[in-house]
Amino acid sequence: MTTTHITHTVIDSPYGPLTLVAADGVLKGLYMVGQRHRPPEENFGEPDLRPFTEAVRQLTAYFDGELTEFDLPLRLDGTPFQRSVWDQLRKIPYGETRSYGELAEFLGKPGASRAVGLANGKNPIGIIVPCHRVIGSTGGLTGYGGGLDRKQRLLVFEGAAAGAPATATLF
Repeated sequence: MTTTHITHTVIDSPYGPLTLVAADGVLKGLYMVGQRHRPPEENFGEPDLRPFTEAVRQLTAYFDGELTEFDLPLRLDGTPFQRSVWDQLRKIPYGETRSYGELAEFLGKPGASRAVGLANGKNPIGIIVPCHRVIGSTGGLTGYGGGLDRKQRLLVFEGAAAGAPATATLF
């Protein structure tokens, strides 16, 4: 049986400190302070900045307004349904939003908007897997593991009309 080597680092961001977690050098978590579903600190492994050089570079470029799409290897640990939702989140373009219902329809499960919302809320790699780009069917902001204030700030930062109905074509 092989052992997974877990490491972490904490970086500053305009949204507060972000904890990055890697398994065998591959990003598996990005957590905000006070985030819902944040694993206990003892699960973050030893401190080590080395596995996160490219993630930190891309996050810095994103926060500086120079990057709109992340290109990083990710380890998304979850159920097959959760992973399918998280894969679709990565397809929502920068500056656009989708509703939970639209995501459910795209996944071929039109009645599963609540399940999509639950999977969205358990996204382990916030910002990079942009769960903040999902809004309610009426265009309003709904739950966000990092808090609605952060969600709105991220949407405004990206130029998405926070609170406006999604109007772009689906994926």
